[in-house]
Amino acid sequence: MTSHMNIPIICEWDIVAARQAGRDAARKLSFSIVDQARITTAISELARNIYLYALPGNIILEHIEEQNKTGLRITAVDKGPGIKDIKLALEDGYTTSGGLGAGVPGVKRLMDDFTIDSVVGEGTKITAIKWLK
Repeated sequence: MTSHMNIPIICEWDIVAARQAGRDAARKLSFSIVDQARITTAISELARNIYLYALPGNIILEHIEEQNKTGLRITAVDKGPGIKDIKLALEDGYTTSGGLGAGVPGVKRLMDDFTIDSVVGEGTKITAIKWLK
């Protein structure tokens, strides 16, 4: 895997491409099958949110090495409307579309590190890291 991969999210098929790229990256870094599934699910949720709410956007995958740890950093960046209340958006069951409201809170649970920054009217950046055990 290259140390940096950028997947533009413009259409629904890009969600599939991002998932596959994430699974391939996780496999190449020797993540367990369970962690590969966690990473793939997180990417799917982030890419889906970009597609549904915040086009255009990108999923960025990065192989990282920090303090003798190896990880995969997933960054979702968009130019959408932004998130007015991040705390509310991270609550299980919160949704603006009538869905299950498991997307962003689910990503936070699946990954080891998670940050979210958003500016209303400018967009959102979510960064999530899974560390190799």
